[in-house]
Amino acid sequence: MWVGHKFPGIAVLLVILSGCQSGNLGDLSTYGDDAFTNDDLSGVAYYRDDELLKQAQVQFRAKNYGKAYSIYKKAVELYPKDPVAWIGYAASADMVGRFDNADKGYKVLAGMIPGRPEYLNNVGYSYLLRGNLVAARRYFLKAYDIDPNNETTANNLELLGNSVSFAKRG
Repeated sequence: MWVGHKFPGIAVLLVILSGCQSGNLGDLSTYGDDAFTNDDLSGVAYYRDDELLKQAQVQFRAKNYGKAYSIYKKAVELYPKDPVAWIGYAASADMVGRFDNADKGYKVLAGMIPGRPEYLNNVGYSYLLRGNLVAARRYFLKAYDIDPNNETTANNLELLGNSVSFAKRG
């Protein structure tokens, strides 16, 4: 009884603490929540297989170009030799109007896959978005020469033909 009279704060603290303990102290983390809720963050930069690229592709297809651009940007940092990451990065940069970054991506791709229709179509589409129809046509025709049955190339050439009749906007 002397504890309550001489040190009333200690008595109150003991009552409060007796109500708080409901398990093993080893289950608590230093932040007060359960230890199992604290994930190990040492492997944050690790992505299983092509998980990051799949996320970026989903965002691109959903026309969330800003999100796709951010994810592809991370992908090219993690996988600097992966042409899929670079082509997605450049294409999403085009779609958000970051032509400077798109050009960087296409420059890297020129060393990786210079004669591929995917590369040529993307570069041509980039020029189409910028309003440079002559350069766009040049790249689309190169892609057509490589693969005349490529559906994307056919669509891009049709889009180019339709673009000629529209007024140029600044």
